[in-house]
Amino acid sequence: QVQGETQFTGYSSAQDRGKVITILQDGNPVEKLASGEEGVIVLDVTPFYAESGGQVGDTGLLAGAGGRFEVTDTRKQQAAFLHIGRVTDGEIGVGEQLEAQVDQQRRQAILLNHTGTHLVHAALREILGTHVGQKGSLVAPDRLRFDFSHNEPITPDLITDIEKRVNQKVREDIQGEIYEKTYDEAIAEGAMAFFGEKYGDVVRVVRFGDFSVELCGGLHVARSGEIGLFKLTEERGVASGVRRIEAVSGQYALDDVHAAEARVRRAAAKLKTTPIELEDRLDRTLERVGKLEKQIETLSKRMASAQGGELTENSVEIDGVNLVAQRMDGVDRKTLRDSVDALKNKLGSAAIVLAAVEEGKIALIAGVTKDQTKRVSAGDLVNFVAQQVGGKGGGRPDMAQAGGTEPGKLDEALASVAGWLEKQLSEPA
Repeated sequence: QVQGETQFTGYSSAQDRGKVITILQDGNPVEKLASGEEGVIVLDVTPFYAESGGQVGDTGLLAGAGGRFEVTDTRKQQAAFLHIGRVTDGEIGVGEQLEAQVDQQRRQAILLNHTGTHLVHAALREILGTHVGQKGSLVAPDRLRFDFSHNEPITPDLITDIEKRVNQKVREDIQGEIYEKTYDEAIAEGAMAFFGEKYGDVVRVVRFGDFSVELCGGLHVARSGEIGLFKLTEERGVASGVRRIEAVSGQYALDDVHAAEARVRRAAAKLKTTPIELEDRLDRTLERVGKLEKQIETLSKRMASAQGGELTENSVEIDGVNLVAQRMDGVDRKTLRDSVDALKNKLGSAAIVLAAVEEGKIALIAGVTKDQTKRVSAGDLVNFVAQQVGGKGGGRPDMAQAGGTEPGKLDEALASVAGWLEKQLSEPA
């Protein structure tokens, strides 16, 4: 356990001065840290916020007469605030007075997202219903994450409504009020308690007008207008009855909008049109693609039929079963399947395995006419070939498919099918 107690002054300032009361290295108390060494510094006074209630810990710099310490995270252990990081210059010792400076730009980004979390919580309850309650959150500089109780996905229209409602409150530039009351008084005036928080008799209330009133120990903007822009980026389920939204605010929200616009511009350029005309051009392109796909399907069937005729000439009869084991490179899996069907119709009693190689991957389709499935299974046939070319597969007794990864062994594998089939047919049914 860390010895000592830290007075937190970060509600009113991002800079202060504190005395080093404890130093830890690898979890053990030490008297000092030298340049390059990592450790934990505990001050008696600090403006650094320690991770709590979803809000991440502050980062920044501790500097004294003898050295500088870069803070990469701040956490809390009982009453002590742990400044985690490394000495970048000189050395830091117990008893020294240090100037503590929070990274203000990063903290400001966190404040935007924390207030944004409160506003989106209120918007969710207003639009989806008062059953919505917080089930977890993360407030970081680059995004916020909010988990809440709700039993179904949120429709795109409702997501737009929620985003609009939050941005309306941002534009209203509501003055934030932060004050302390007894827990019972705060709940009586409608304050919402956040999930997982432990509250004492006196609580800290964060209010933005009548729209959002919550119990919260975190840091917030002075006015909602500081958020500038709020943008929902994702909505999904994470557990039974629990949904998750992610969002960005301020400059990160503007960056997200710019990134979306850039994607639209690139898509429009690829279709040789403008962003405004993109949707119309995409509709016409998809219609054309649909027509081409139908043409390809028709041609594939014709090719399968034509190649099926050629493959028929290469069939070998084994104990009353016509065997075809051939390659058909340059065709897709559907064409292979159509070709197997065409051969089954032409050959009568037959066992067929066809293969195609594309970009080093093997596609295998096997078929057996129904009158022969008791003597030989298409699944066994396709697996016999697949196992020789680094693959496996399966399917029905009359139709099965597989893949493979060793094209160099394919010809030999297909050539071995005749011997395998002869053995299969010679065994008692």
